[in-house]
Amino acid sequence: MPQRNRRVLVRSMDDISIEEVPVPRPGDNELLIRSSVVGICGSDTHAALGHHPFIDLPYRPGHEVVGTVAAVGAGAEDFAPGTRVIVEPNLYCGRCAQCRSGRYNICRELRVFGCQTPGGMADLFTIPADRVHRVPEAMSDLQAALVEPLATPVHAVARAGDLTGRTVAVLGAGPIGLLVLAAARHAGAARIVVTDLLETKRERAVRLGADGAVPADAAGLAGEARDILGGPADVVFDCVAREQSMAQAVDLVDKGGRIIVVGVGAPGPTPVRLDLVQDREIRIEGTLMYTADDYRTALGLITSGVIDTDAIITGTFALEDAAEAFAASLAPEHVKVLITVTGP
Repeated sequence: MPQRNRRVLVRSMDDISIEEVPVPRPGDNELLIRSSVVGICGSDTHAALGHHPFIDLPYRPGHEVVGTVAAVGAGAEDFAPGTRVIVEPNLYCGRCAQCRSGRYNICRELRVFGCQTPGGMADLFTIPADRVHRVPEAMSDLQAALVEPLATPVHAVARAGDLTGRTVAVLGAGPIGLLVLAAARHAGAARIVVTDLLETKRERAVRLGADGAVPADAAGLAGEARDILGGPADVVFDCVAREQSMAQAVDLVDKGGRIIVVGVGAPGPTPVRLDLVQDREIRIEGTLMYTADDYRTALGLITSGVIDTDAIITGTFALEDAAEAFAASLAPEHVKVLITVTGP
């Protein structure tokens, strides 16, 4: 077992470094994992910029993790060393009403591995054995790195109800928006329109299956979107979660429709036209993370080729180049940036 263990430390977007920490030992029911691929999430860059309402700086990222079991603690012998796994990072209490009902993704005491605890953007880390899933033999590590980010859209689409034959608007064509597009199409949506400020992102959304894309700052956004959909949207997925996008969602959605808030909103109040929400019987619903069922669905979608992983993964960086990787994640030409880990 190596004596050196590198781990990424984020103090700000301009201060991202590698710290050296002791190699951890797995406790009871824990696994020691050697990281192989770690994704950079939008929540990671928001946190590094000081904009995430639930992640305090400094923090040690890495919740989109693929790795290999290096050692097992007592009670975790079901996982043999050498087993490839992906992390399901929601750390829940198991006791609250939400956990007991199976909705542990909204546990009252929820913490997220790599957000509120040190994460897997490191050579080695420990995690409870019940927080990992085995990677299918035919799936590459790069493909497996998309399971966690895809599970969030899978969960959001499930919260929207049956999408068969329905019309959908997706606000925001970043990684989550594009994966919502794919998950909604797979769930049976008939027509999908996507919005984004950047033309390159709108073009990518159309290449990945959107029926049309509209500039997010277009004065006639609602009308253009309705032209593409053939009317108002039955469901709007807000992957931006800001004042302007929420106002657009209310304008876009049909009477009796649903708005699913997928993006992490900014701290503080967000004005909403409650007169229209009430008069049109619009349902506004938040969605957070995922459960094991969503992971299994995401694994199946990637295995079956529904997700164009080559179009989603647009950059890879070494662990020692984490600062450059975070900076690249902010660049409009990138969708999903991954860090590949080669141990010391």
